[in-house]
Amino acid sequence: MSDAATKSLPIEDIESAVIRFAGDSGDGIQLTGMQFTSTTAFAGNDLSTLPDYPAEIRAPVGTTAGVSGFQIQFSSRQVLTPGDAPDVLVAMNPAALKANVKDVKKGGILLLNKDTFGQANLTKAGYEKNPLDDGSLSDWRVITVELGRLTRNALEGLGLTPTETERCKNFFALGMMYWLYDRPLDATLRWIEDKFKKNPKFVEANRRALHAGNAYAETAELFGHHYRVRKAPIKPGTYRNITGNEATALGFVAASANSGLPLWLGSYPITPASDVLHELSKHKNFGVKTFQAEDEIAAIGSAIGASFAGNLAITTSSGPGIALKSEAIGLAVMTELPVVVLNVQRGGPSTGLPTKTEQADLLQALYGRNGECPVPVLAAATPGDCFYMVYEACRLAVKYMTPVFLLTDGYLANGSEPWLVPSAGALAKFGPAAVAPIADWKPYKRDPETLARAWVAPGMKGYEHRIGGIEKQDVTGNVSYDPDNHERMVRLRAAKVNKIAQEIAPTEILGERKGEVLLVGWGGTYGAITAAVQNLQKAGRSVSAVHLRHLNPLPPDLGDILSGFKQVLVPELNMGQLLKVLRAKYLIPAVGLNKIKGQPFKVSEIEAGVENLLKEAR
Repeated sequence: MSDAATKSLPIEDIESAVIRFAGDSGDGIQLTGMQFTSTTAFAGNDLSTLPDYPAEIRAPVGTTAGVSGFQIQFSSRQVLTPGDAPDVLVAMNPAALKANVKDVKKGGILLLNKDTFGQANLTKAGYEKNPLDDGSLSDWRVITVELGRLTRNALEGLGLTPTETERCKNFFALGMMYWLYDRPLDATLRWIEDKFKKNPKFVEANRRALHAGNAYAETAELFGHHYRVRKAPIKPGTYRNITGNEATALGFVAASANSGLPLWLGSYPITPASDVLHELSKHKNFGVKTFQAEDEIAAIGSAIGASFAGNLAITTSSGPGIALKSEAIGLAVMTELPVVVLNVQRGGPSTGLPTKTEQADLLQALYGRNGECPVPVLAAATPGDCFYMVYEACRLAVKYMTPVFLLTDGYLANGSEPWLVPSAGALAKFGPAAVAPIADWKPYKRDPETLARAWVAPGMKGYEHRIGGIEKQDVTGNVSYDPDNHERMVRLRAAKVNKIAQEIAPTEILGERKGEVLLVGWGGTYGAITAAVQNLQKAGRSVSAVHLRHLNPLPPDLGDILSGFKQVLVPELNMGQLLKVLRAKYLIPAVGLNKIKGQPFKVSEIEAGVENLLKEAR
């Protein structure tokens, strides 16, 4: 479509839009969503995405259990969440419609693949009657398109098999969405050229499907007009669209480069943490070593060994894997070796909901080990923030000679946002403290500022020493069963972790320092809480918020902040884990707002929680 033709069409300027693509996993839903995301990023909009994978690995085709989804909100202003309710749902089959239609705004668009609404698919989706005929979709604007037939017509003569042709219908639908929201095709066309360059037939097929969908949306006059979302005002610099797992991996690489320590990852594949392993395996040019272990215990065992040998050692997993690593984490605490433990949280317990998000591993990170075994615990707030919190976790681990937990979650891991790429000089360098001369050195002699012991790698003549899981004698590091020494060492290890509080900057408050309600959040709830509080403040409510990235130790000024508000509300994707910690430590009657559905908070849910709290107070 020419620029002249595009300009002659009626265009309505809007501030933001929310689109959800949904269908079977084989329909290329995630690919379609990511292409729309990349194109939108190139267009200069701010955005946030929510890929939603089916929890069942091979659910029957055409059933609601097998529905894959991808939601994106894009805007000419700041975007904090993927959006509460889609303006448009693109549903590839009846199951995708049934699983998602309840979320779509009343009056929104349902773009449905009419080819799939036969009796067999309707039955598999749980429909007794065809929703296209029974009036049940009257609250929405329904547009039916024979995606399969139109795609076959567009690809006629290419010699593709029926299956190969069917796989291109997602690009036909994508072309339609590009027309509806005035998106250029160039970025996706370049991607097609690169992706299928070894098979020119597939290049031509996907190009045709994309162009055909774009032209069909215009010529068939399905929508009447299309929409334009102008560029968002953003800080100058180099940006890329990044997922939380990608940002996490790059944070580890940056920490290795700036500390001068070789990076070692010992990991066992587990959803949703596996992509960190996959991404780090691409960076051997930075000296990164990735070890895919035979199990979780071997993975962290290798990381502890690598740390003893002088590497920046990390291990990545999700909740079930962290449970298996817990004994070895205690060994790292006892030996006082730096290891970063990444937990990309998912729905539990047990296998639970492996592709869905949850925040239910906080207490596991804080207390899930035998004995008095404290470790620092950090949490990232956004996909891009994963980079900085990884870097901070590595820095603290090395400076304080301790394992450090970093908590992300499935929402952050798979979601994406535009990320301002930092300059190398903006990241503070760090590294191991200098080792004392042999005459003054003892394995467990501590730095007075940090209480950290020295990090001495094997092979340094005169610095030979013993480590292990049995209690150590203070200063000498010899095995000790003395009860007084044990209590002293337990308290020293705890004091060392508490020393990290001196590193925590003053807590930022969104709003006034005193008022009616304070929201306290952590992790991936940041976007929904921030957007909700901003909306409530505009409506005149006395509401503020703080978002915690340090969960052990907690910020030293948090108690004073909490005391300035009549009520404290703690939104969490669990049954109230941070809530328990705040009540116990600060003796405040905080209230929880809890959701355990495998999905992130909607902004409207946070707003309703605050309004209910204010109503009860009145």
